[in-house]
Amino acid sequence: MGTTIKGNILLEMIEQLDLPENVDKKVRERYTSLSNWFGRENSSLKDINIDIFSQGSFALGTTIKPLKEEEEYDLDMGCKLNVEGYKGSHTQEELKEMIGRELELYRKRVGIEMPLDEKRRCWRLEYKDEVGFHLDIVPCIPLENERKAIYEQRLLETYGYEQTLNQDVAHFAVNITDSENENYSTISDEWNISNPQGYVRWFQNQMQKSNQGIFESRASIEPVPEYEQKTILQRCIQLLKRHRDNMFEENKDSKPISIIITTLASRAYDGEQNLEEAVINILYKMPLYIHSQKPRVPNPVKPEEDFTDRWDNPEFSHLSLEANFKIWQSQAYFDFKKLLEKEKAEEIRSILNENFSLDVSSERLEKVFGYKETPMPTVQVINTPSTKPWCP
Repeated sequence: MGTTIKGNILLEMIEQLDLPENVDKKVRERYTSLSNWFGRENSSLKDINIDIFSQGSFALGTTIKPLKEEEEYDLDMGCKLNVEGYKGSHTQEELKEMIGRELELYRKRVGIEMPLDEKRRCWRLEYKDEVGFHLDIVPCIPLENERKAIYEQRLLETYGYEQTLNQDVAHFAVNITDSENENYSTISDEWNISNPQGYVRWFQNQMQKSNQGIFESRASIEPVPEYEQKTILQRCIQLLKRHRDNMFEENKDSKPISIIITTLASRAYDGEQNLEEAVINILYKMPLYIHSQKPRVPNPVKPEEDFTDRWDNPEFSHLSLEANFKIWQSQAYFDFKKLLEKEKAEEIRSILNENFSLDVSSERLEKVFGYKETPMPTVQVINTPSTKPWCP
C-alpha cells in the first residue's frame, strides 16, 4: 500500500479502528461453533449439505470498532440448505422454523441468556459476555439453475460485467425467507432473491483496480474471509465509516448506512496508489454515482434493488436520509482535506478527537509522524505604574 508522510496518520487511525485480535478470534470461533452445531450427530439437519457463510462488513474486511466499548458488534451470516427442489415441497416459513429450532437448541446449549429473537428475514442470537454482539442468521436456499441463467443475463445487460464475474456472482445467488413476502406461508416458486456472497465477489473485484495483486490467490469467503493484507479501498471505507459514526453519534437512525457508503466508495475508487489520495478522490466522486431516478444507488449484484429505498419512503421522511447523506459526504470531504493539510501537532490532535473520536498525543504526532510542535504562547510583560497605597 502506497502512503506518503501525511498518509501515515491515516494508517495510525486505522490501527486504532481495526478489531482487536481477541475480538476477531472470538468471531471466528462462534461462526465455527455454529457451523459445527448444524452438522453434529443428533442434528435434525445432519443429512443436509449446509453452507454457513459470513456477509456484511466482516466478509468485506471493513469492520471497525464501535465508538464506545460497551456497544455491540453486529455480525451477519447466511445458513444455506442445499436441497434440490426445496421450494416445490416447503414454504419459507417452514425453512425458517427449521433453522430456528436448531438455533434455540444451540442457544440453550452454549448458555445464551437472551431469548432467540425472530426478525423479518433472520433469527438473532444475542451474546452477552466478554465480547458483546448479536449474530443475525438468514435462512436461505440456492437459486435454481434456470433462474441463475436469467440472473446472469440481467447482470450482463445492466452492468456489462465480464463473463467470469457474471458467472461467479450468479453462482452465489440465493432465495431467502421473508415474513413480509405474500407467499411466506404457502408453497410457492416466488421467493425473494438475495446475493450477499456475490456482493463480496464484486467488492473483491473492485479492490483489484489498483493492480496490486493482493488477490492473486482469492480469499475464501466461507465462513469468514481472512485478508492477510487490507487493500486501499478497504481502508478508505473503514475511515469513512468512522467519520460517519462520530458525526451521527447522537442521531444514529439518520446516519448513512454502510452498504451505501461501501457501494459508492467502491464505484468511485479508481485504483489510487496511496491512501490519502484515494480517500479524497472517493469522497469527491461519490455523488456522481447516485442516480437521479430510481434505483438511485442500485445493488451491483441485483440491479433492481435500490439501496436508497428509504430515502423517498414517507415512513422515514422524518430522518431526512438523503439530506443527511449529502451533509455527511460534504463534511467528510472537508474534514479529511483539513486533516491532510494541517501541519501542527495540536491541530491534527484536535481534528482526530473532534471528527473521529480518536486520541493521539501531541508528543507522538511530533516524534513519530513529524508534525510541527505547537509553539508556547509568548507572555508579554507590561510595566504599569505602581498603585500601592503608600505611593505619593
